[in-house]
Amino acid sequence: MRQDDIRGRPPWIADAGVTSLGMVVSRILGMVRDIATAALLGMSGGGVMDAFVVAFRVPNLFRRLFGEGALAASYLPVLAAELERDRAQAWRLASTAMVWLAAVLAGLVLAAELVCGLAWLVWGDLPGVGLAAGLSAVLLPYVLLVSLAAQVAATLHCLSEFALAAAVPAVLNLVWIAAAWVVAPWFAAKESQAYVLAFAVLGAGVLQLAVPWPALQKHGFRFAWDVPASRAALGRVARTMVPMAFGLAITQINTVVDSLIVWAFSAPPGSPPGAWPDHGIAHPVQAGAAAAIYFAERVYEFPLGIVGVAVATAIFPRLSRHAARGERTRLGADLTLGLRLVMLWGVPASVGLALLAEPLARLLFEHGEFTPADTLRAGRVIAMLAAGVWASCAVPVLVRGYYALGDSTTPARLGAAAIGLNALLALGLVWPWAESGVAAATTVAAVAQAIALAALFSRRLAPLAWKALGATAARAGAASAVMGAVGFLMVRAVVPAGGLVGRLVAVFVPLAACLAVYAATYAILGGREVASLWGRHEDGP
Repeated sequence: MRQDDIRGRPPWIADAGVTSLGMVVSRILGMVRDIATAALLGMSGGGVMDAFVVAFRVPNLFRRLFGEGALAASYLPVLAAELERDRAQAWRLASTAMVWLAAVLAGLVLAAELVCGLAWLVWGDLPGVGLAAGLSAVLLPYVLLVSLAAQVAATLHCLSEFALAAAVPAVLNLVWIAAAWVVAPWFAAKESQAYVLAFAVLGAGVLQLAVPWPALQKHGFRFAWDVPASRAALGRVARTMVPMAFGLAITQINTVVDSLIVWAFSAPPGSPPGAWPDHGIAHPVQAGAAAAIYFAERVYEFPLGIVGVAVATAIFPRLSRHAARGERTRLGADLTLGLRLVMLWGVPASVGLALLAEPLARLLFEHGEFTPADTLRAGRVIAMLAAGVWASCAVPVLVRGYYALGDSTTPARLGAAAIGLNALLALGLVWPWAESGVAAATTVAAVAQAIALAALFSRRLAPLAWKALGATAARAGAASAVMGAVGFLMVRAVVPAGGLVGRLVAVFVPLAACLAVYAATYAILGGREVASLWGRHEDGP
């Protein structure tokens, strides 16, 4: 028996803590890597960063699909059941799954490489297209490597080996940072520097697969490919993984769509918006729009990971136990509590991020090739995305509620509708508001998706406590409004001085004031949700 069981504390709490710590470390390192990339390539100069962002989107999407829940949600329960019955059969399942995953992804990568080659041959002379095609060709094999690494990590989770699996995602950021700071500056051309980063990502993928492999072997894993013996279990994994992966990746798919739209509608690198040769229609965005969305998304994802993914990860085992016992009322109550915690932190995160959008962009990115004009563009996109932080935090929590009850199709269908809504709005709003309009479309789609998920869940699967949820949202909204008024004055009162210290003051003085005002106001309004974090009974709204 594990020591945690002896003390009466559920062992998953410690495991979740290790996973959350690894997530926080990886997010921090990811921010450092983006700071280094912004200083190296800038945002709008020459369109190099735009091309790199477009090339990196697809491999990064697969990293998110497999690394942040879809593979674990489908593969892990099946493997855990096999480990309980027959460890040798579990190794056969893991080995066969690796072979099939590698074969399918290798085929997809090969097909995508051919498309990149064709694009380079046919459209390679168009500004940015040849560079994007070449960078994509280098980065695409990372899809295979990171997906296999995610399966190894999920297998280690089944074996209660959380620490190493939690540390593996940081490998990408560490290799990327080293490439941006040490290797790339040796090359004068920005295109060459972008290729250095691309090869660094590929090398990181090799390490992400190699580092945890010895730990897997230490637990007794032996490669044993046996398709007939594993066919039934693989079928269960395949039937659930595709809709789960899609349902969990809507936000990431929307950002891919956003990047492709602004890249396609951008003026040629190094020129202002101008007329398309044969149509007389002005380009709605300047070069650097895809990079602006990328850097803004990286800032926006920090609260999303700390609030939304953390709450969803922590609450999923409890929801699954309620579902297994047929306790739908209790499942609805716990899901309501999770959403109340999202409101508690997500609403002020939306307001605070919007207030500090420009100072944050200046602090994080305005170095080296990243100019003050780039800061203004990135700040506007951050502010637009910030408005939907609370909704984007609620979506993974709600999706876990559906998955706990075995419904993987409803989140996928609503997600497809959200992608369509985002694309339509983005195509319309890109003309008047450029990349900021595309970010606004993503926010509207996230809000619509969250509302639809909550309404359908409460109507069809388990009742949500709407009165309590509404009371929490009202308190969070009121406290955030007071915080926003104080923060607005603070941001304008604290004029950033020159240098790093001045930029830090411009961010952290208003931030500290906002946190203090929000906490005090929320307490005055009677908020008690925080008590639930420590296991104390909390009733009433």
